[in-house]
Amino acid sequence: MIDEIELDKIDASGMYKIYDSWPEIAEKSYNRIESKNDFERPSHIVFAGVGGSGAINDVFAAILSKTNIHVEIVKGYLLPKTVNKKTLVITTSVSGNTVETLNVLLEAKKIDCKIVAFSNGGKMEKICQKESIVFRKIVMVHSPRTSFVSFLFSMLKELEDILPINKNEVLEAIVQLKKTRKIINSKNLNDSNIAISLANEIKNIPIIYYPWGLQAACIRFKNSLQENSKMHVITEDIIETSHNGIVAWKKNEKMKPILIQGQDDFIKTKERWTIIKEYFVKNNIEYKEIFSVEGGILSKLIQLIYLFDYTSIYLSVIRKIDPTPVIPINFIKKRLNDSF
Repeated sequence: MIDEIELDKIDASGMYKIYDSWPEIAEKSYNRIESKNDFERPSHIVFAGVGGSGAINDVFAAILSKTNIHVEIVKGYLLPKTVNKKTLVITTSVSGNTVETLNVLLEAKKIDCKIVAFSNGGKMEKICQKESIVFRKIVMVHSPRTSFVSFLFSMLKELEDILPINKNEVLEAIVQLKKTRKIINSKNLNDSNIAISLANEIKNIPIIYYPWGLQAACIRFKNSLQENSKMHVITEDIIETSHNGIVAWKKNEKMKPILIQGQDDFIKTKERWTIIKEYFVKNNIEYKEIFSVEGGILSKLIQLIYLFDYTSIYLSVIRKIDPTPVIPINFIKKRLNDSF
């Protein structure tokens, strides 16, 4: 079992303390914007950002998935060819120095489409000032990873006029964060902490299965395990894996299936879960089930992301690895020959 001394020793920069404050950070971020840019609801939105910023954009794509707005996610250098002057391009870079996103920002400016940029400052802020691009500065808290809720909830407020989500749903999500914190925070380092229990289940390579609607939370889980716990992770859509990935489970491998399920998954998706679990039992393959809370899509995703991020912190402690350093990422950034 993890104790406070071990947590402080291994998580030397105190990343876990930021997670303890996530509900307050989310609430403050949602309430602090006094003036907003007025957007007409567009028919086409492109969200650009990679890493932690890309995970934020995945949440917005999920929120907008049941609207008639054409949403595209860019996690690279180039805009889709479908972009025109009527497109709204939203660029997100917590550091403000993400070269891929900066390139998208400048491409969007050349097309003269509608743009709004979110960052802590950096080169993105300077470009926006020079090119007269709408810019919103959001303070980074500790690191891009832990700044997830400060950016997400600030952007929810800024973009609320074009989102199919109301203030009550956002407040419901913040309440859900507070409820979840009671169970998983660093003052509850015992068997009732479901984040620690989940971390203890992950001993080798986890294979995370998810329904399409919860993809944003599961991709974030993968990213957090990779960055914080320093381990390999596989993610697969439950429907897609039924047509290919399931074949790899000939026997009880040294891997752990984690089944992320929604309380109101589509009826055929629920049927698929039942069949997959039946196959695992028949072949003596142990699996772990995680269910979302009930409520709106934002509450479901933010509760799962909170649980999964904290799981990655506890797992890093179990593995005796400091969650903060990302040396390979810094190595790649230094080697890139970018002009920004």
